[in-house]
Amino acid sequence: VVSWAMLGLGAAWGDELEAGAGAEQPTHETAAMSEAAPSSCHACGESRRGCSCSDGCEPYRLLGCIAPSDHCFDRFISPQSNPLFFEDPRTLTEARFHYIHHQIPTNNPILQGGDVNFFALQLRAALSERLSIIATKDGYIDLSPDNPALGDREGWADVALGLKYNLIRDVELQRIVSAGLTYELDVGAHRVFQGAGSGEFHLFLTGGQEIAEGTHWISASGFRLPSDTVDRSQMWYWSNHWDREFFPGIYGVFEVNWFHWMGSGENGLTNGFEGGDLFNLGSTGVAGNDIVTGAVGTRWKPYDDVETGVAYEFPLTERKDLLEDRWYFDLILRY
Repeated sequence: VVSWAMLGLGAAWGDELEAGAGAEQPTHETAAMSEAAPSSCHACGESRRGCSCSDGCEPYRLLGCIAPSDHCFDRFISPQSNPLFFEDPRTLTEARFHYIHHQIPTNNPILQGGDVNFFALQLRAALSERLSIIATKDGYIDLSPDNPALGDREGWADVALGLKYNLIRDVELQRIVSAGLTYELDVGAHRVFQGAGSGEFHLFLTGGQEIAEGTHWISASGFRLPSDTVDRSQMWYWSNHWDREFFPGIYGVFEVNWFHWMGSGENGLTNGFEGGDLFNLGSTGVAGNDIVTGAVGTRWKPYDDVETGVAYEFPLTERKDLLEDRWYFDLILRY
């Protein structure tokens, strides 16, 4: 991140010096032409490089305050696994619909197998070229454990929302870094293992880089820090995403997620295993545990403002906790 920051600042300084040295004073003729010509913040060309809205172009704002997405990085695609915490580094205005089908290991001592169906809608709204509001967790959980003593259960998930700020934005090098903070409100249903404790903070850093023509890498790391450590565990994660555009608008995706539990809960219902990204069980005896998962998938991006995909996630470590495997399906509508 430090090297990215130094490169970004150096490139920005060089661009300013070059622009100052070579700029020509506008004539009355060019000024009149500029006033007469319609301006567009989306006229970045096919590669979206060299796009800037700092030239006097004022985009149309939804509801008077919501700006368009940053379309200078339209060849990037969004990560899919670890969806509640693996945040896209771009400044976006979008609605993202998720459906997740999650299988529970049969050797789990409490649930004894079964599945989870999760339906969610994530919302992101750009307030400026760099600042955005993000709502990363909500939705409805349908939990069907194989343990007959628990029975089928369903209910609303907790709600998480916060802010994301773009720190580095280099359009020419297609490099971007952002940081953010969300807070998870304990408003979900207890019967689906939500609504425990008094809230949870998520601090994260996320960045992306075009590493070759049509190939991108996105990496994010963050901490889940509960307001209290009685009913929730503390976790650190590191997620990585690689994509390759094989055909126009068709991408192959590979992702790796590493989850490390830094601290155990005190009054959790379980001992020795945790719930990954969707559940924080506040389990005892989980400090020091690690799970690494892999995900493969494909995504289709027919337009800059529409994206959809499917991915399959599975554990790469012997430890699984609540994850036998997962299927992801999503649809993004972007402004």
